[in-house]
Amino acid sequence: MLYDEVLKAVFPLLDGIDLASCMVVCKQWRDIAQDDYFWKCLCAKRWPSICKRPNPPTVTYYKLYQIFNKRQHRQSLLPPRLSFDDLEFFFDIWTDENNENLIFSEVVPGPVLLAGIKVPPPGICDILKFHLEGPDYKMTLPLEPRVKIPLSQTVSVSVLVGRKDSNKVACVINRSMFEYIDRSAYRAMAFEYLDFSPAHPFVPGIRAWISLLFMDDGRDEGVIDVFGIEMDFRDAANSREEVLWLLDMLDWK
Repeated sequence: MLYDEVLKAVFPLLDGIDLASCMVVCKQWRDIAQDDYFWKCLCAKRWPSICKRPNPPTVTYYKLYQIFNKRQHRQSLLPPRLSFDDLEFFFDIWTDENNENLIFSEVVPGPVLLAGIKVPPPGICDILKFHLEGPDYKMTLPLEPRVKIPLSQTVSVSVLVGRKDSNKVACVINRSMFEYIDRSAYRAMAFEYLDFSPAHPFVPGIRAWISLLFMDDGRDEGVIDVFGIEMDFRDAANSREEVLWLLDMLDWK
């Protein structure tokens, strides 16, 4: 088998990144790898219906693959109009179905929530420890003293946020139940869809998540020992600036 024929047999087996890399090896490889048949095959794998059109596209399949497979770079945000210094968060947690037993109620300044849990307590599981010490953006609050909650009890949470610059308040979570308990990661989670201002009618459903961070009570397997709270907006915001822009769009009253 000739050298060119070997390349023509191998190139259809490659993905787009590898095939593009072959184009910079030498002129011979580039001339063969530019054959639009190879790129049509890649397009057919990624977007099968595009190759069913009766008329070919106005650009080559190589160009088409370049355009639609290009990694989208995130646009940099303008500086947010809010800062965590302008905000304070109101956390309330109840047990029992009638929400009559208030077990935690605290006004938390924005910088405190931003500072988070600097030193995880001893005895927590490795998965949770790695999560807290990891580089991902997070907002956490240590509970001092800790709260012990029987797993048999219903637990709900509300979170409001206030703006010092305008003295307005918005709802983040309203009496949501901690319905999902991940015993492998030692987190109990609740969520609520955010209520945005009418000025932002086309913002899709975005959830605020609250997690209770816990460890097992050594004396009772039916009780969790909660040492912290985590709040995030993982559907849409993964940095301080993104969170502040998201909060700024809430329906402030």
